[in-house]
Amino acid sequence: MPFLSEFRRSFYGRLEEDLDARGIRLVIAYGAPYSGDQEARQDLIHMDGAVRLKQWSAWVAGRPLVHKRLGTLARSADVVVVDQSLRNMELYPLLLRQLTGRGPTVAMWDHGRTYTRPQSGLEQSLKYSLTRRARWFFSYTAGGARAVTEHRFPRQRVTVVQNAVDTRALGDAYRSVTEHQAAELRRKYDLTAGRTGLFVGALSSSKRIPFLIEAAERIADRLPGFRLLVAGTGQEQRVIDAAAARTPVVVPVGQAFGDHKALLGAVSDVMLMPGLVGLCAVDSFVLEAPIVTTAWPWHAPEFEYLEHGRNAFVAPDDPVRYAAAVADLLGSSERLDAMRRECRGDARRYTVEEMSRRFADGLVDLLEDRHR
Repeated sequence: MPFLSEFRRSFYGRLEEDLDARGIRLVIAYGAPYSGDQEARQDLIHMDGAVRLKQWSAWVAGRPLVHKRLGTLARSADVVVVDQSLRNMELYPLLLRQLTGRGPTVAMWDHGRTYTRPQSGLEQSLKYSLTRRARWFFSYTAGGARAVTEHRFPRQRVTVVQNAVDTRALGDAYRSVTEHQAAELRRKYDLTAGRTGLFVGALSSSKRIPFLIEAAERIADRLPGFRLLVAGTGQEQRVIDAAAARTPVVVPVGQAFGDHKALLGAVSDVMLMPGLVGLCAVDSFVLEAPIVTTAWPWHAPEFEYLEHGRNAFVAPDDPVRYAAAVADLLGSSERLDAMRRECRGDARRYTVEEMSRRFADGLVDLLEDRHR
């Protein structure tokens, strides 16, 4: 793994159990962040039993190159699963050793295609060429699986893992929030029931924070008492702090995990994410706070989980019209309640338990396939 993040803790723990039940030992090996944006998220962790790898990284022509020293793992492992990225320098010798039959089988897991930023035709061609040299591909979503198979990766060697977070723990915490706790938080932040939005995620440029702030202020113009709770940290923190100093509409609440995130969800009516939508889609289902986003071209794969008008709302990509759409939705309890019911159902579909089961089944299939 490039590095370990808090949101992956439950998945790795569950996967270790699922593989152990199948007689397969899992070793989690990871490196370190290679960009300031990753470090600014402040959600890096270490897990007992995980192996921290020595790493070299550099930027060449504006692109990162990262080499993690696998050491004995490159010889002792039967299968090495790496993320699908041109920057991983350790991947190239692994693929060469696989070709000569002197190394572990190489599998990849990731988006399948580049979702979140523009990519040149050459980069795309190189990425798919590299992917085809792996023995198996674990795709976050069905869309990513289609992308790699359309570029000649064998469909029978693709597993769609259905990327998710620990919805069980968050759901339990959300359902455990008491009326007293919710009332206390509303008093603390001067929140009005029916007029509260929530942002959860890294405060990075991909989240379009200036758009978010402008839209929140315009919503408050239409709906006095509207507040936007902003949960997260990152390089755009100063923009949020400046907005909070100027207006009571923007309310920074720091990072949010577990019980804290559940409590924020319990007092929120919608989740406002005009920029990149990723795993926050799964959070919105569990917290029954439908996402209002835009048809922005650089969403992450989990945007595929959203269906406009059913479990989310895709508003115009303009702060004025976006704000109007949010205000209209908040003003229609019938529409909002219907979307919340759909979110509740989808929370049972996208779970880390299902993700782990799919991943483990794929690894079993891979291990059987390598002996054919």
